[in-house]
Amino acid sequence: MIAQVLLGVIGPGQIILILVIVLLLFGGKKIPELMKGLGKGIKEFKDGMEGKDDEEKKENK
Repeated sequence: MIAQVLLGVIGPGQIILILVIVLLLFGGKKIPELMKGLGKGIKEFKDGMEGKDDEEKKENK
């Protein structure tokens, strides 16, 4: 139910406006670097939640 409320509030126009503002703030060259860092962070978070981080530490010892 909360997702329905949020999707109703944020429409395609607002998303485009947010993307334009981000593009103006960071510039075209910096955005791919930001997305790459975000992807790495999400991957590390998921690996940590699954316990893969603990397994790698045990293998390296």
